[in-house]
Amino acid sequence: MNDVVVFSGSAHPALADRICNHLGVTRSPVDIKRFSNDCLQAQLLANCRQRDVYIVQPLVPPTQEHLMELLLMIDAARGASAAQITAVMPHYAYARSDKKDAPRISLGGRLVADMISTAGCHRVLTMALHAPQVHGFFSTPVDHLTAIGVLAEHFRGRDLDDSIVVSPDLGNAKVATQFARLLGLPVAAGSKQRVADDRVVIDSIVGDVSGRRAIILDDEIATGGSMLELLDRLADAGATEAAVVCTHGLFAGKAVERLRGHPFVTEVVTTDTVPPPSGWPELTVRSVSALFAEAISRIHQGRSVSSLFEGVDPTHAPPQAKLPFDGAS
Repeated sequence: MNDVVVFSGSAHPALADRICNHLGVTRSPVDIKRFSNDCLQAQLLANCRQRDVYIVQPLVPPTQEHLMELLLMIDAARGASAAQITAVMPHYAYARSDKKDAPRISLGGRLVADMISTAGCHRVLTMALHAPQVHGFFSTPVDHLTAIGVLAEHFRGRDLDDSIVVSPDLGNAKVATQFARLLGLPVAAGSKQRVADDRVVIDSIVGDVSGRRAIILDDEIATGGSMLELLDRLADAGATEAAVVCTHGLFAGKAVERLRGHPFVTEVVTTDTVPPPSGWPELTVRSVSALFAEAISRIHQGRSVSSLFEGVDPTHAPPQAKLPFDGAS
């Protein structure tokens, strides 16, 4: 890995260090300055000429600041004659802006993808995009990893009798089904309608959760509003308790307060794609650094990354029944 250079902005240097530890390289320094007119400047303090450059920067709050840092670092690497520049974005926040669901609305997911490509990025490495069609927003190759194998490992070996995997909505049902397969569990889903950024309505649960312990799998938890609504519906449907599991634990606003003391929640499990909130010692954080390091190693060596896209070994469990609304297909 002598020709690999790893940089990080200010978004999540701890994750970058863990990735570097798995790769056996040292994170290279970056000097990010702010001028008196509030403009940023990034200087890469390591040789990039004809080297394979990886810039670790999840788009987390303050999202616009971290996006600008990423663009400036990519531009700096291009100007330093890097052979290949890969943006390692464990969390791509603008993936939620993926459709025109209102008149005259911007498609931020595509716009930011264009900006990253224009800055000089050759490849994007990310995890658990909010919607799979976001792949098509990038004009550069995208390697899209999943954390469900890492999260399933947290539950493997436990007594999972009377447990069921629950997806908060039908759109996430495919991923929830893959997760349920790993644990040998049935799966259910909420029928969700979003009425605002921080407010949803779940009118029913598809699947039988009565008398079962729910394992709720979501891609991202921001304010926790959707999760509270789902917890209420699960309780109404007869579920006994719930473990909350997500890839991107942003936990913004009152999310920590809402989930930490909720009587129905037994545990909350997330990954380190984003920095964890402070003051929540009960939160379980599983690291995805080894998965990203393996992907970087394979990209650098020209080996296949496709086996990491599922992030799981399908031999762990036999195929399970599909969701009730899938029918015989």
